[in-house]
Amino acid sequence: MRRRDLIAASAALSAVAASAATAAEDAPAGGQGLSLSIPGVGLPIITDGRLRNYVFVSLRLHLAGSATPESMRPKEAFLRDALVRAGHRRPFVVADDWTRIDTAALSASLMQSAATIAGRGSVVRVEIVSQAPRRRTGVRTAG
Repeated sequence: MRRRDLIAASAALSAVAASAATAAEDAPAGGQGLSLSIPGVGLPIITDGRLRNYVFVSLRLHLAGSATPESMRPKEAFLRDALVRAGHRRPFVVADDWTRIDTAALSASLMQSAATIAGRGSVVRVEIVSQAPRRRTGVRTAG
């Protein structure tokens, strides 16, 4: 009987520790606002009607108003889906480079989607933390 109690307690403690680690990651640091991290979104690079590459992007959404990381986390899947759909509809391609994403276009698209999904003013800024192309080559040459 005691063994069951210990197992249940250890499971609860590990869940609390994981939740605290995630909350600490999204917590404000040094006067900055709240943010939500979205790691590893795969976006297509499509040019001339052909899929040329994928770029995996990690994002940080800076929140405002009544939006908190806890209230935005359930909406993360919808934001990812909207971003991938927008990437297929109008790819975020940098001219002559298939290894990078157009950060301004991506940010504008995600801000527009976030206003619809999470409410206007809940996301004030989109920060692209990292970009990792699937294939490291892919600079288009003129010719």
